[in-house]
Amino acid sequence: MLKLELDHFTFGWIVPTLAYAMSVVGSILGLRCTVHARASRWREGWLAAGAVALGGAGIWTMHFTAMLGFSIPGKRIRYDVPMTALSAVVAIVVVWLGLAIVVRGRPASLTLPLGGAITGCGVAAMHYIGMDAMNTNVSMEYNPALVAVSVVIAVVASTAALWFVGHVHGFGATIGAALIMGLAVSGMHYTGMASMSAHQRDHISTPVGAEPFLMFLPVILAITLITMVLIILVGVAEIDEANSPHPHRGRDRRSGHRAGTVGKG
Repeated sequence: MLKLELDHFTFGWIVPTLAYAMSVVGSILGLRCTVHARASRWREGWLAAGAVALGGAGIWTMHFTAMLGFSIPGKRIRYDVPMTALSAVVAIVVVWLGLAIVVRGRPASLTLPLGGAITGCGVAAMHYIGMDAMNTNVSMEYNPALVAVSVVIAVVASTAALWFVGHVHGFGATIGAALIMGLAVSGMHYTGMASMSAHQRDHISTPVGAEPFLMFLPVILAITLITMVLIILVGVAEIDEANSPHPHRGRDRRSGHRAGTVGKG
C-alpha cells in the first residue's frame, strides 16, 4: 500500500503554541484547586474542580486543539462525536482518581506511584481513543515502540503532576510547575502522533462524522465558559485565603496531620 504524508503542523506553530498555553492554564487551575482541596472542608468539590481543570482544560483540550493542526494532504478527516466526548470523560475521570488517591491516601511512597500509573495510563488511553475517533478514507497504523514511549511519558508526566500537587504551594511555584506540565503533556501528545502512519486503502470511502472546525467552536465555547468559572472560583478562594490571618492553621488542626501528609512525602 502507498504510504501517505502526514502533516502535524498544518498551520505552523500557532496551533501547538495555543495548545501548550491552554495546557498551562488548565494546569495552573488544577494545581490551585488541589491546594485548596487539602485544607478545605469542601475537599470533594475542589477535587472535582481540579480534575475538570487539569484533565479537561489542561490535558484533553490540549490534545483536541493540537489535533486541529493535523492533516493528511488530499484526504478528508472527520470526527466521531460520541467517541471524542468519551475521550474527554476518560481524561477527567482518571485525573480525578489520581488526585483522590494522592490527596486522601498515605503513605505518599505508595500512593504517588499508584496514582501516577493510573492517571498516566488513562491519559494515554484518552489520547488513543481520541485518535481512534478520527474517520478517514485511509488505513492508520501505529509504531508499537513509539506508542510504548508515549505511555511512559504519560505515566512520568502524571506522576510529576501528582508530586506537584503535594509539594507546590506558592503561586509562583504553581506557574513554574504548570509550565513543566504543559511541556510534558505536549511531549506525550506529539510522541503519540509520531507513532502513527497512514496508507492508501484499495477501496476509497467517504468518511463520516463532524468536521474538525465545526466541532471546535462549541468545544472552545464550553471550555472557555468552564475555565472562566474555575478562574472565578479559584480567585475568590485565593482572595479569601489572603485576607485570612491564619488561612489553614485551624483547618489543619481539625484534620490532624492530613493536610501535611502529602507534602512530607
